[in-house]
Amino acid sequence: MITIKPKKGHLLIAEPSIIGDSSFNRSVILLADFTEEGSIGFILNKPLEYTLTDLVPNTEAKFKVYNGGPVEQDNLYFIHRVPELIPESIEISLGIYWGGDFDVALSLINLGKIDASDIRFFLGYSGWEPEQLEKELQSNSWVVTENIYKKSLIEKNDDAFWKEKMLELGGDYSIWSNAPENPSYN
Repeated sequence: MITIKPKKGHLLIAEPSIIGDSSFNRSVILLADFTEEGSIGFILNKPLEYTLTDLVPNTEAKFKVYNGGPVEQDNLYFIHRVPELIPESIEISLGIYWGGDFDVALSLINLGKIDASDIRFFLGYSGWEPEQLEKELQSNSWVVTENIYKKSLIEKNDDAFWKEKMLELGGDYSIWSNAPENPSYN
C-alpha cells in the first residue's frame, strides 16, 4: 500500500498484518511529533479500565483514559482542542493540541469548563527512535492517512475506529474490517 509521507498530525493505521502485538494490533495513532530525532504518537482507540478519577484523586471526572502506547505507561498525557484555556499547549495540527499546564486543565475540568469532548487522556505514548518509524513503514506495518476529522478527532468512537479506517482504505482492507481480532477464532 502506498501511503503519504508521515508528518505531525497524521494518523497511523495499523496494518492487519500486525497480529500478536498487544500494543499496536488494530491501533489508530495520532502522530503528535515527527522529526529527525524521532516520533511520538498516541493510540486513539484503546480505552483502559480506568477513568481520570481513578488516577487523579482530586477530581470527580469520569473521563476515559486510553492506552497511549508502550512507552512511559506510568505517566499521564493529554491532547485537547482548547488551547485558549490551557496555557503552554503545543499545537499538533488542525486544532488539536498536546499537553499544557496540567493543573489548569484539571481545575477547569473540575469547574465544568472542559468536558470529555474537549480533551483525551492517555497512560503512556508510542515512540519511535530516529528512522524507526520509516523502517516500519517500509515493512508495511502502518498506513499513513491525513486526519480528516480535524479537532473532532477527540470525539471519535474508539470501538469501531480501526474498522472504519479499513473500510475507508477499501480493496483488500475491507475484508479485514470484519475479521476477528485473533484469526485463530475464525
